[in-house]
Amino acid sequence: RFQSRSRTLLHLWRHSLRFRIIVLLSASGVGMFYISNIETVPVSGRRRFNVFSPAIEAQTAKALYASTMDQFRGRILPANHPYTRTVRRVMNRLIRVSGMEDLNWEVYVIKDDSQKNAFVIPGGKVFVFSGILPIAANDDGLAAVLSHEISHTIAHHAAERMSQMFVVVAAIWAASLLLGVGSGGDGGFGRILMDLVYLRPQSRKQEAEADYIGLMMLAQACYNPQEAPRLWQRMSAVETVSPPQFLSTHPAHEKRVESLEKWMPEALDKQAQSDCYQTADVAEQFRRKFG
Repeated sequence: RFQSRSRTLLHLWRHSLRFRIIVLLSASGVGMFYISNIETVPVSGRRRFNVFSPAIEAQTAKALYASTMDQFRGRILPANHPYTRTVRRVMNRLIRVSGMEDLNWEVYVIKDDSQKNAFVIPGGKVFVFSGILPIAANDDGLAAVLSHEISHTIAHHAAERMSQMFVVVAAIWAASLLLGVGSGGDGGFGRILMDLVYLRPQSRKQEAEADYIGLMMLAQACYNPQEAPRLWQRMSAVETVSPPQFLSTHPAHEKRVESLEKWMPEALDKQAQSDCYQTADVAEQFRRKFG
């Protein structure tokens, strides 16, 4: 079937001017649409395809927030619970350097010690599972978790992921038209292939980008950036089984530690340029005089 369709298309290309015009115009239109929606990610400077505005992303996030609140209703700890107060205190320092102070930030801690996770829904809704707090271990470790999750919001990764579906649909459609795969019985194979060769690598790229942005935010907020690689070392110790890198949506813990160590000099330099040390000196002088 593949060879037969290829011969048919090749024959049309050679002998049909109308077919060539349609193909070239279609390819040009797709290319112009793609190029016109290329933008630069804040902080990291990465160039990416994104067709969704922050306003559309926010509308989608509202529905996700409502469903998340319904899903975990009854397990969300009170606002005055020590866990919630700790997360909010750490968040407040990070928000001040995030450039997104105008969002209506809300913090929720979900009582589930089996879940070692946290996430931020666009719009400033922060969810932390209690199971990750022992791994965070301290304020610096918790700040490493939260700064990473905030970074997904800063970089508008949710909008980028939605935009990637345009690429997936276009690729499967083209494969169906040109090669005869991606439709009918082959549809599942086409989706799996796009997931492995495009969506998962893009997800790992976003996670690495959030690691970088989060590390810089951590340093600028006067938390210890060196706690970030330690966090992932602790995470690696409790997650003894992980899928192969190419099957995962996240970088391997060892790869994350390696990247964070590579970026550490830049993070420490950013911290040195902030008012962290000046504030610490004033606090030490106050302690010596009045402590």
